[in-house]
Amino acid sequence: MLFASCQGRKDTRGNKFEVPGQAEPGKGGYVSAAFIYPLEKRPTPQCHASTMAEIDGGLIAAWFGGSHEKNPDVGIWTSIYQQGNWSEPSEVADGIQSDTLRYPCWNPVLFQPVSGPLILFYKVGPDPQEWWGMMKTSSDGGRTWSRAWKLGMGPLGHLIGPVKNKPVHLEDGTILCPSSTEISEPGKDDIWRIHFELTKDLGKTWQVIGPVNDGKDFDAIQPSILVYPGGKMQVLCRTRQGVISQSWSGDQGRTWSEMTATFLPNPNAGTDAVTLKDKRQLLVYNHTWQKGDFPSGRNMLNVAISDNGTDWKVLMTLERADGEFSYPAVIQASDGLVHISYTYLRRTIKHVVLDPEKLN
Repeated sequence: MLFASCQGRKDTRGNKFEVPGQAEPGKGGYVSAAFIYPLEKRPTPQCHASTMAEIDGGLIAAWFGGSHEKNPDVGIWTSIYQQGNWSEPSEVADGIQSDTLRYPCWNPVLFQPVSGPLILFYKVGPDPQEWWGMMKTSSDGGRTWSRAWKLGMGPLGHLIGPVKNKPVHLEDGTILCPSSTEISEPGKDDIWRIHFELTKDLGKTWQVIGPVNDGKDFDAIQPSILVYPGGKMQVLCRTRQGVISQSWSGDQGRTWSEMTATFLPNPNAGTDAVTLKDKRQLLVYNHTWQKGDFPSGRNMLNVAISDNGTDWKVLMTLERADGEFSYPAVIQASDGLVHISYTYLRRTIKHVVLDPEKLN
């Protein structure tokens, strides 16, 4: 199931792509799966947009949760994973502006720099067209957090930080954040464009690169950064055009190529990807079209792998059922295991562990 120049198209059965059947924990490279919190004990009616980072002795996950996406009561929640168990979730950030005004929170991103405190980036605002970036730090692995502060303004408006997916740490200490904007124009669809926000001082000051695309050929948001030898990088992006789009850099993200299509489908849903220690690239995404025969939209979630970022092999189907399984986050821990979190029916966050040595 290798996706190269002709791959990513549906077969004659409509949306029934030729992908592996649903994987089972304990078989192959699929080590385990568990909910971060049980459905019957969820702290909020809905949740979405999880993120993960490795901490001393375990992991930390964050997501936004509340009565419904975009409602003012939506805050940022976290849970800590140690000795095989997730802690009871706690709310660590909200959008309260005053006694009478509260905005929803959006899209947290956890990041542990090479040195320095754990960082929690998130967004606050009425919607993605008007939101702004916030951050907090923790010196004890997410058990306590600093006050929140606003990232500030840049040439594209409010600084966002990483819009959905984790940054990468460059050799010179720069934190390169994949970001994007959704700009409203009266009577038209929003214009989606990706850009990058860089900080060399843990978020005190920022530079902006881009936008990379014009929002015409590709409406693209929520990039993931993959790294290659010699300063080469690739981003993979969510689009409205039915495919995952890509752009390449040969100078550690300072300049980027024209955006092009990959041959992987995208139902206008978030993805995430990571460069493994063995230099392979691993992608978690919905291998579907947005509409049509089942599976479509966000009701099938898959894992693909590539040696070069161009030819992708679909390795695994994590979910395939009615409902929403979406917005994955993926990291590789120091022990080599891959950890994936994703939205499960908007009611909980699911945590999956893979062994990349057994993924082939």
